[in-house]
Amino acid sequence: MAYLTQTQPSFVAAIWNGITGFFTSVSRALTISAAMDARMQRIEALNAKTDEELAAMNLRRTDITAYVFRDLMHV
Repeated sequence: MAYLTQTQPSFVAAIWNGITGFFTSVSRALTISAAMDARMQRIEALNAKTDEELAAMNLRRTDITAYVFRDLMHV
C-alpha cells in the first residue's frame, strides 16, 4: 500500500484562494459601508429630533455620536 502526500499547494488552488480572498475582501468592505451608512442615518434622525425629545430619551445632542457608536466604543 502506498501513501501519497502533497507537499506543495497546487497552482489552481493558489489562484482560487486569491480569487476568493479578493471577493471576501470586497464583501467585507460593502458590509462595513452599509453598516456605517445605517449609523449615519441614525445620527441624522436623532439630530432632527428636538431637545425635548432627546431629553425624554436621556440623551444630549452632544452625545448622539457616542450613543450611535456605543457598541464600538469601550469607554
